Amino acid sequence: MQAVNYDDVPYSLRTDFAESHTRFWQRLQSAGTWLTAKQRIDVATAVREAADCEYCRQRKLALSPHALVGQHSDTTNLSPLMIEAVHAIVTDASRLTRTWYEGLLQKGLMDGEYVEIVGTVVSIVSIDSFARALGVALRPLPTLDDVAALGNTQKTDKKEPNRYQPKTVEASDDAWVPMLNAENAGTPEADLWPSGKTGNVVRAMSLVPDEVRTLIDLSAVHYLEMKSVRQPGVDAGRALKRSQMELVAGRVSALNQCYY
Repeated sequence: MQAVNYDDVPYSLRTDFAESHTRFWQRLQSAGTWLTAKQRIDVATAVREAADCEYCRQRKLALSPHALVGQHSDTTNLSPLMIEAVHAIVTDASRLTRTWYEGLLQKGLMDGEYVEIVGTVVSIVSIDSFARALGVALRPLPTLDDVAALGNTQKTDKKEPNRYQPKTVEASDDAWVPMLNAENAGTPEADLWPSGKTGNVVRAMSLVPDEVRTLIDLSAVHYLEMKSVRQPGVDAGRALKRSQMELVAGRVSALNQCYY
């Protein structure tokens, strides 16, 4: 796999963007916790296809997304449940409900699969939005040839999903999915946040700890290091002041109908 680069951007750009995106591309072409490498690449492909899905467009215009029956545009080998999850998250996230989520589980989707899909969608949307903002083409996704080449050097236990489940995961009314206890000291997930000092935004994908690690990695370059988020006076050395960053973030969140 070639490293992600932004050599086609006609102005100065920090190198850590390309570095973090390359790290994600490497994760994307590797087996995850619940999804195979091919499934992860297919999820990324489905994220991009959702933007042109006619069924998604019609559902977005409907009073309720459940008022229509149809079929998503799809060129991947993902299951219909996974495609529904990807397309709905990408195109109509503000109208997702617990009933919709639980319906996916009742039909056979695993909660770990759902969380890993969410993490992959979030990462791809973030990276693709970055390219669009720069006015350049979306970066080419890894291919199955990349996966095959990686398989020649990977350890066997990394070729298939390991389905790792943290021991301190618990269900609560704070989220649809089980999450790690905020008190994570002395656990294999102690690196995710300072014990007891985090919010549900970070904990949301902690059923699959590697998805939180990816979020932390990308957030550090696209926004701020997690340790600085709760320190409003911190100057992260960006071109924008912290107050300007938050103004832009708040406006984008409102336009995207973000719950937070």
